[in-house]
Amino acid sequence: MPLIATRSLTKTYPGGVTALSDLTLAVEPGIIGLVGANGAGKSTMIKTLLGLLAPTTGEVQVLGLDPTKAPEQVRARVGYMPEHDCLPPDMIAAEFVTHMARMSGLPRTVARERASEALRHVGLYEERYRQIGGYSTGMKQRVKLAQALVHDPDLLLLDEPTNGLDPAGRDAMLALIQRIGTEFGISVVVCSHLLGEIERICDSLIAIEGGRLLRADRIDAMTTGTDVLAIEVAEGTEQLSAALAERGLRATAEGRMLLVPLDDEATYDLILRTVADLDLPLHRLDQRRHRVAELFSTEAPTVQEATHV
Repeated sequence: MPLIATRSLTKTYPGGVTALSDLTLAVEPGIIGLVGANGAGKSTMIKTLLGLLAPTTGEVQVLGLDPTKAPEQVRARVGYMPEHDCLPPDMIAAEFVTHMARMSGLPRTVARERASEALRHVGLYEERYRQIGGYSTGMKQRVKLAQALVHDPDLLLLDEPTNGLDPAGRDAMLALIQRIGTEFGISVVVCSHLLGEIERICDSLIAIEGGRLLRADRIDAMTTGTDVLAIEVAEGTEQLSAALAERGLRATAEGRMLLVPLDDEATYDLILRTVADLDLPLHRLDQRRHRVAELFSTEAPTVQEATHV
């Protein structure tokens, strides 16, 4: 059974704005990135999965349940971390997370224990009795994550979890999400407009644009066969690019580097001969994989058929 499945899912708001359009996919368990520019439909999709929004047309299932027919059953098994700041500033973190656990149906004693455990997991155990209003942005994000975890869900939906964080805070949050998905065995959907971050921690990726599915696949499948050689010379980059093109090698400029697809071992020798023939000072020649972001730098076809991730 897929973790999430949609068929021709469409959501049109009053006024004619279509946030999701004919979205069909099947998502397997793991850490899944849901990416797209602001306004692409990511938050609408998450709210539809939670049963907070009803689709205009189409079907949706989460953990085998239909959120339009059984929203409470879905939310009992799903943890949700909203994008925007929605925390009560005058409550202490332990009280708030305990309250959210109680809202999920846990008895008072169990809720209190789970709240302490969740706050420990997100690194706020020592700060759990402070008022949330005195927390930094990073600490508030961790409180939101703790309340999503407190009822031991099967699936986490995280909407822009690194919003407002500095680089160190982003790294810490991503590491925490990865730990939850790998060590705790909880599937996680991470909604973000920052593709580079998602690539670091996710097993698979769903990219949407204008409410339509742009691409969906496992990260490793997206980069299979995309090995490239990175070449950097002290001078004559354009001259080298033209010479490589004459010899049948397509070079793409990235700053001071040229990226050439690595078709076979002969590519190395051909590049070295070209550099030597031009008498250029070679600073760098090494192999790397395309970053996933590079796969979306050119237009990708819209996926019409059901896509398994």
